[in-house]
Amino acid sequence: MDGKHEHKSRGRRAAPRPQPQPRAVTATPGHRRVEDARVPTDALGAELEQPAPLARVLRLFAGHGRALTLVGLLIVASAAATLASPFLIRGIVDDALPQHDLKLLAYLTLGLVAVVVANRVLALIQSLISTRVGHEVMHELRDRVFRHVSSLSFRFFTQTRSGEVQGRIAHDVGNMKSVVTTSFTELVQAVATVAAVLTAMLVLDPWLALFSFVTLPLAVWINVRVGRMRKKITAQRQKYLADMQTSIQESLSVSGILLAKSMGQTSRIQDEFSTLSGRLSRLEVEAVLAGRWRMSVAQLALTVIPAATYFLGGVQFELDRAHMTIGTLVAFVALQQQVFGPLVDILKVTNKLHASMVLFGRVFAYLDITPDITEVESPQRLVHVKGRVELRDVSFTHPGATRPTVDAVSAEIPVGTTLAVVGHTGSGKTTLGYLLTRIIEPDSGAVTIDGIDIRDTSFEDLARAISVVAQEPYLMHASVYDNLRYGRPNATRADVEAAARIAQIHDAIEALPEGYETLVGERGFRFSGGERQRLALARSIVCDAPILLLDEATSALDPVTERAMTEALAALHGKRTTIVIAHRLSTVRYADHIIVLENGRIVERGCYDDLVTAGGQFSRLVHDSAVTEATAT
Repeated sequence: MDGKHEHKSRGRRAAPRPQPQPRAVTATPGHRRVEDARVPTDALGAELEQPAPLARVLRLFAGHGRALTLVGLLIVASAAATLASPFLIRGIVDDALPQHDLKLLAYLTLGLVAVVVANRVLALIQSLISTRVGHEVMHELRDRVFRHVSSLSFRFFTQTRSGEVQGRIAHDVGNMKSVVTTSFTELVQAVATVAAVLTAMLVLDPWLALFSFVTLPLAVWINVRVGRMRKKITAQRQKYLADMQTSIQESLSVSGILLAKSMGQTSRIQDEFSTLSGRLSRLEVEAVLAGRWRMSVAQLALTVIPAATYFLGGVQFELDRAHMTIGTLVAFVALQQQVFGPLVDILKVTNKLHASMVLFGRVFAYLDITPDITEVESPQRLVHVKGRVELRDVSFTHPGATRPTVDAVSAEIPVGTTLAVVGHTGSGKTTLGYLLTRIIEPDSGAVTIDGIDIRDTSFEDLARAISVVAQEPYLMHASVYDNLRYGRPNATRADVEAAARIAQIHDAIEALPEGYETLVGERGFRFSGGERQRLALARSIVCDAPILLLDEATSALDPVTERAMTEALAALHGKRTTIVIAHRLSTVRYADHIIVLENGRIVERGCYDDLVTAGGQFSRLVHDSAVTEATAT
């Protein structure tokens, strides 16, 4: 590939973020160009400790209003039921027991049982609803993040570690699950219970209620301090998790293992992983212990209050028995027990929410990345594509480059013909291929298919029109058959086998233990490089796209197989438009037209024999290629 690419975008979207040293760009008339609005990788790293606004998190629940309203009503009902118990206890102590009224005692006791049963039922229903809503919200967020990230441009993935991406989608969203499914409702329920109980305490005895509140400022202050500590630790922990995810993926993949073993670096990667794991382990311990003693002080103060209340209530009972009864004191202490538990829950949940806001911030940071390349609002349909391709004065310059990578390239490829693009490494061949498939967009000029600018059509239509075979084909860990019909899931077995024969790979597949049902293994490493390229070619042929782009697709083939496949492709001549980007020039002999790139510009064009006879750049490339192949042989 020709280095890093700057992706452009079109259509209406949010204003881009400022980028250092912006460069001026031009556009083909009728096509608006927008500078890259991505959040760069280093900026993402800087945002790790930026928590998400609570209002934005709450907006995730916007589509679940009815369910949340029902949960709120259940919480209010549960809080109201909770208030009944102390008053029933006061009635037992002050009325039923002194008066020896067994009937009243039975009613009040049954009331206590009814309150407990009602609370359990309400809590169960509320838990079922909130859990279902929470998991739906997590599914919607995870799906939204995956869809958004997968729509980002190629440049994003070349500058972002795949382990980081996976960590945010899998680990961060997964760790947010408990917050969304239970913590929010627990917090609301605790707040509702505290509000109801505090009101009841003020009704029973205002002075004892005020005494009960003296520890609240201390508890709140401690909670804020602990929340800040855990938020910082959570940000660091997630960063180390992403580092470890990347280390596992890179080191334990087939490519990583081959590299480590061949370079004698197995011990080093083991030590590096051990270091990362140790750091993560220490952070996990720190996260659990952060503020533990502060929270213990606050909880201790809250538990000491009931004992002091008995003393003050007893003194008040002796001084003013008209206003303070034993039943009132017992009921008041019971209310304290009911309020301090939810208060402790509020402290714990708010600390958890503080830490989770960092996770939400990391995920939202990805959602805030504006795609570089977007579809127009009303794309033109590419239907019944014939396959006429045209490059109209196309230019593209990589960021920071001193000259264009592709400079004013124009070419027309008639339907059913083959165009070969050749040139030295770095001449702009692969970049031109990226422009043809809209992986990047030109700074000026246009690429058209059947007269339609590819920027004016949809990604789906463009993908159906052009099938690509890359120099380094990617195969999934699935059967050969599933790999070959990846781009066309409804392809028949006959379609797949016919494509495999054209790609000169059918016999090799049939020789496998399970034929077309054989698993290819991770990235297809059970196959040779040439076999992977032929499998990728067969996969593209199965797609039956009217345009076929081969980007160094025969570079790993031996001369005999390459010659056989070239002749097989020649049999497709006239049935589809083919664009061949090649370094080995033996593959372009059958091309109808050849363009030679040098420093991004076309320096020669014509058919194979004419260009060889001309004795120019192409002739020298052919001579150098022949010498190289002879030496390799």
